Amino acid sequence: MSEANSSSPGDEMRCGFVSVVGLPNAGKSTLINQLVGQKVSIVSKRVQTTRSRVLGIVIEGAAQVILIDTPGIFEARKTMERAMVGAAYDALEEGEIALHLVDASQSGARERNAELIKRLPQNKPVLLVLNKTDCVQKPDLLALASDFNAAFDYEATFMISALKGNGTQALLSHLAEEVKTGPWLFDEDQITDMPMRLMAAEITREKIFNQLYKELPTSCFVETEKWEDFDNGDVKIHQILYVERDSQKAIVLGRGGARIKQIGQAARKELEDILERRVHLKLFAKVKDNWSEEPEMLRLMGLIE
Repeated sequence: MSEANSSSPGDEMRCGFVSVVGLPNAGKSTLINQLVGQKVSIVSKRVQTTRSRVLGIVIEGAAQVILIDTPGIFEARKTMERAMVGAAYDALEEGEIALHLVDASQSGARERNAELIKRLPQNKPVLLVLNKTDCVQKPDLLALASDFNAAFDYEATFMISALKGNGTQALLSHLAEEVKTGPWLFDEDQITDMPMRLMAAEITREKIFNQLYKELPTSCFVETEKWEDFDNGDVKIHQILYVERDSQKAIVLGRGGARIKQIGQAARKELEDILERRVHLKLFAKVKDNWSEEPEMLRLMGLIE
């Protein structure tokens, strides 16, 4: 998006929050990463990958657009699930603009989004963004857009492919025009408010999901336990991989520790690219029964205060 980021000295500064909401796997994190131009939110094929509120900060002309990534909204049953859905609805109230992202390639998309549509705010602009449109025929897209707009009074409708970037510049330009006049809230080179320790943990969790997509359920949490900077610029990071059962720990470790080594190598490589320095990453798997029901763990995830 860098080509459109130039602004004239006389341009009036603008800034605002945009809540990005949708069902699991609608592509919220992929869209935010695309708009920011760098990864600020992890992505995997698994539903419920994003667990807490994440900010992606984009400069577009004289505007600073602050995108709020949220957990997917679904029927929650467990404590952590209810906290995730609660965080998503809280973020919906926080933004001055709401962006309802829909997987247009999913059959029955309108019906699947019915409950979320009921919760969309009436007191602020709400944009309908149909994603994965490269997988859908144009007549079907137009019919889907018509169905959604009949169910809710969206301010505007956009058709995009977050993965390929199709249509995303038009969406960003619109958001930059919509946010209110006012000073920027973050430094020009800041792309997220996520602490680096948490970002490092999220990157490792992404590698776990990507490598163990079929074998391991979402009952996995990564905590950055230690972070040590060295005089030569290197950094040593110790992380704990929490799972709920011994059988899950065995899956994470792999035969002879091969799997956890592969996870660590993938996470270390990406961390070195982000930090632009050498990373020494040590991973330890630990069983903690029902960790997702414990308030302290939910607090570490940023789901509760």
